[in-house]
Amino acid sequence: MNLRIGSRGSQLALWQANHIKALLEGEGHTVEIEIIKTTGDRLQEVTFAQVGSKGMFTKEIEDALAEGRVHLAVHSLKDLPTELPEPFALAATPPRVDPRDVLVSAKYASLAALPQGAVVGTSSQRRRAQLKALRPDIQAVEFRGNVDTRLRKLGEGQVDAILLAAAGLDRLDKTEWVRERLKPEDFCPAAGQGSLGIETRKDDHATIAALEFLDDAPTRFAVTAERAALAALGGGCQVPIGIHCRMQSVRVGLAEIFGVVADPATGRTIRIHDTAPRQHTDPGCFGLRAAEKLLASGARDLLSLATSPAPGAAD
Repeated sequence: MNLRIGSRGSQLALWQANHIKALLEGEGHTVEIEIIKTTGDRLQEVTFAQVGSKGMFTKEIEDALAEGRVHLAVHSLKDLPTELPEPFALAATPPRVDPRDVLVSAKYASLAALPQGAVVGTSSQRRRAQLKALRPDIQAVEFRGNVDTRLRKLGEGQVDAILLAAAGLDRLDKTEWVRERLKPEDFCPAAGQGSLGIETRKDDHATIAALEFLDDAPTRFAVTAERAALAALGGGCQVPIGIHCRMQSVRVGLAEIFGVVADPATGRTIRIHDTAPRQHTDPGCFGLRAAEKLLASGARDLLSLATSPAPGAAD
């Protein structure tokens, strides 16, 4: 097949698109990449809280899909809304890489080692809230831009550390200043973090069939649970929610899910942890149960505070 991939033009987005391109070419397909500039790419100097973030990194690419200019789009799955517009489908979720958040610093070895009153850069409400819970003395500041821009600002000493997703740094081989990979049970990642999501038109059966070999069952289970929980909580990029599902390492075949809802202003945090046998569990129901546990534990009050968010937003 001749296939055309729609992608953002950032270094990470192009790495991801080229990764999928190489895998498809290995199956005998001819593949091109079309770079598409999204709203989020154009508004680099504006905080997500000012403009909203739903579909900021996907709408223009979905327009190209709908028009038939491209056959598939390769996204960081955490950027993809939990409910796709009617013409589209999540055709494949390739094997997930490291889903954790990382502390990146030129000087300090860990989150605990940061000095009192340290300044940490992040553009994520979720990270800001969990940072406040763990280190209320730390000042979190808005930090947007691509990976190179953020690392440059860190190197210039604008902040003491930054919080980023491990996956992007690993893929771009920019891990020199990664000091600590934060455990999901302590610092819960965003739903879908570390995963790619390949989007197509629902009715493009030939493309969907061509992508079938890329879909990884354990990743599909985990991200389906995470996205179901996020949808049930009414979460998007601006809401400080972390959801992470994985296969438990101690007991084979047991899935576990971590959830957190936190207040970026106070650090007040609601956390849950749940397990279920993967073989006999519907991932969507597993995610919904996690959301219900969070709500029953008091998360509803924290979510209501998120309607007027502090500056900061998507990962």
